[in-house]
Amino acid sequence: MSISFEKSPVYRTVLDNGIVLLVHENPTADIIAGRIFVRAGNCYEPTDKSGLGHLLSAVITKGCAGMSSLEIAETVESIGASLSADIAADYFLLSLKTVTADFAEIFSLAGKILRSPTFPEAEVELERRLALQDIRSQSEQPFSVAFDKLRQAMYQNHPYGLSGLGTEETVRSITREDLLNFHSCYFRPDNMVISIAGNITPVAAIDQVERVFGSWRVIGNIPTSKLILPEIRSQPCYLATAQHTQQSIIMLGYFAPAVNEPDYAALKLLSTYLGNGLSSRLFVELREKRGLAYDVSAFFPTRLFTSSFVVYMGTAPENTVTALQGLRHEVDLLSQIPLTETALEAAKNKIIGQYALGKQTNAQIAQIYGWYEILDLGVSFDSQFQTMIQSVTPEDAIAAANRYLREPYISILGQGDAIAGVNG
Repeated sequence: MSISFEKSPVYRTVLDNGIVLLVHENPTADIIAGRIFVRAGNCYEPTDKSGLGHLLSAVITKGCAGMSSLEIAETVESIGASLSADIAADYFLLSLKTVTADFAEIFSLAGKILRSPTFPEAEVELERRLALQDIRSQSEQPFSVAFDKLRQAMYQNHPYGLSGLGTEETVRSITREDLLNFHSCYFRPDNMVISIAGNITPVAAIDQVERVFGSWRVIGNIPTSKLILPEIRSQPCYLATAQHTQQSIIMLGYFAPAVNEPDYAALKLLSTYLGNGLSSRLFVELREKRGLAYDVSAFFPTRLFTSSFVVYMGTAPENTVTALQGLRHEVDLLSQIPLTETALEAAKNKIIGQYALGKQTNAQIAQIYGWYEILDLGVSFDSQFQTMIQSVTPEDAIAAANRYLREPYISILGQGDAIAGVNG
C-alpha cells in the first residue's frame, strides 16, 4: 500500500487491493464515524432499470451472508450505533457511527453487508412496494412534478434527467438478479473510498480496514465497467403543467458547470447571492418588497458531470405571470450588471461560514473528505474550494452568468386558468 502523511488533517492510504482510505483523527469525542463510498450512483444504472440503485440501497442492509435483516438490525441497535445506506447521482454510500469501543464490530458488519449482501426476495418485494408508494406520492407533490418536468426537458435520456426513485414501470421490472449483477459489477475494492473520522489513529484504522477488506480481491484484474453517458442535446423550452393546487410553481433551469470546471466557484457564489436564505436577492426583492413569493430560492448541486442552476418560486395563482417576469428579471440582471464588492463579499462570507459549520461533527468530516475523493477531486479540494470562492471577482461572476444564465428552460405548474396564456 501507499501512505500519504503530508501536512494535512487527513491521512490518505491506498490498500494493495485498491481501496482508498482516509482518516481524520479527532480524539476530542469518543465517537467514530465512517463513510464508505462506491462509484455506483444513479448514473451507472441502465435507463430501463432506473431506480435500481435506490432499491439496492434500501435492500443491501436487509441481509448478508449468515445474517438476516432482523439480526443486522438487532446488532446495530443493541449498541446504539447507526448504519444506513443511500445512493446519489454519482455514488453509493454506506454510513456508520458508533462509540469507539464498538467500532470494530459495526465496521465488520459493514464489511459483510458490502461484500456479501443476499438481497432476500421478500425484502426486495417489500422495498419495491415502498418505492412505488414514494413514486406515487411524488407525483402528487407540485414541486416534485415541476422539477421532474424541468429535469427531463433539460437532460432527456441522460441519467441526471431521471428521478433516483425511477418510474413505476422501471421499478416493477427490476429483479433480484439485476441487484446481484449491479453489485458484482461495481462493488469491488478498487472502486471504493473509505473515510473515517473520530477517536481512532491512522494505524488503527488501517488495521481495521485490512482485517475486514484486505482479503477482498478483484478476480482476474478485470477493469471496472466504463461509464458512457449520452450527449446532452436539448434546447431551452417552456413547459406548463395543469394541476389543482393552491399555488403556482415556477422554475427556471440553466445548465451549469461540473465541479471540476472553471466557472464552478463563480456559479456557487451567484446561487448563494441569488437564493440562499432570508437575505438573498430573490427573497428580498420578490418576497419582502413585492410580496410575490410564498417560497423562493436557488440551488446549484455539485455534480461530477454537467450540473444545473435552478431558481424557483411558489406564488399565488393570480401572480403567476408577474412572478415569472420578476424571476427572469432577477436572473437576467446577473449577466447585465456586475455585483458590487459588498454584495460579492457578503455572498463569500455566507458560503465560507456555512461551509465551516458543515464540518463540525465527525460524520460531517468523514462525509466531505470521502465525497471529494470519490469525485476524484482529492482531499486538498477542501482548502482549494475556499480559495476558489475567495478569488472570484465581480468580473468573473458576470462572465460566468453570461456563459450559463442566459436562456432558461421554464417549468410552470398550477391551476389551468393561472397558467393559461403564460408565455415563456
